[in-house]
Amino acid sequence: MTLTDDTIKAAEPFKRHDKDNGSPEFQIAILTEEIAMLQGHLKQHDKDVDAKRSLLKKVARRRKFVKYLKDNDLERYNLVAKKLGLKA
Repeated sequence: MTLTDDTIKAAEPFKRHDKDNGSPEFQIAILTEEIAMLQGHLKQHDKDVDAKRSLLKKVARRRKFVKYLKDNDLERYNLVAKKLGLKA
């Protein structure tokens, strides 16, 4: 799955600077948007095994970024979790 302009625009507020694409906050925001898209797809196509696998991989990857951010900068973690509606 490729990144769409809508996905990138939704994650823009989490960038630290103009060329940022690797910060944990931005990666979490991108993955959250992709997860939401896959969940919408799976509501219509519940037997799409490849999409289910992709969803699980993205959730696991986001979980790693969230854990990293929580361990290294609790203040930014709380901000990101609140803005994206993640469990705190």
